[in-house]
Amino acid sequence: MNGVEIRLKTDDELQTMLLALKREAFNLRFQRASGQLENTARMRAVRRDVARIKTIVAERRRAAGGAA
Repeated sequence: MNGVEIRLKTDDELQTMLLALKREAFNLRFQRASGQLENTARMRAVRRDVARIKTIVAERRRAAGGAA
């Protein structure tokens, strides 16, 4: 997922996505610990998507706070 796709989503959608990605990261950590993880690159992709979403949410909060 790229930044343009994320920016088109509403705040509620972003929170839902963030929760889902955090759950996926949790499950991936357990799979890695038990030796069942096949796609190790997915862990990196999930971490980066979480960071993208958090960055965009923070930008929106700063923009809303500055305009008020």
